[in-house]
Amino acid sequence: QVQLVESGGGLVQAGGSLRLSCAASGGTFSKYAMGWFRQAPGKERELVAGISLNGATTYYTDSGKGRFTISRDNAKKTVYLQMNSLKPEDTAVYYCAADLDPFYRGRYSFVSRMSAEYDYWGQGTQVTVSS
Repeated sequence: QVQLVESGGGLVQAGGSLRLSCAASGGTFSKYAMGWFRQAPGKERELVAGISLNGATTYYTDSGKGRFTISRDNAKKTVYLQMNSLKPEDTAVYYCAADLDPFYRGRYSFVSRMSAEYDYWGQGTQVTVSS
């Protein structure tokens, strides 16, 4: 079992910044590709950023590209999402997720775009951007 705990969400005005953190336990963090997803009311959960288990590949949805940065610190077993220039449409619950499949498939530089391929999820942290 893998446990993921997000933190760092809150209320911020448009144009501001937040850094989300996701701490992992219960497994081998360096074997997981990691993703950040978000879900706004009435919308499907969507990927905002992902990082491969070896850190070589990052992926960003168009909405976050140029504003968001995903990173990982294997020594701290933590993945981060730095969010700058926040917009009201970024308001959502943000979830951290771990994907174990790339390790077992030998695809260490792979990042899945699909939420269904992720195996473990955190409880989410609310991000609210005011205008």
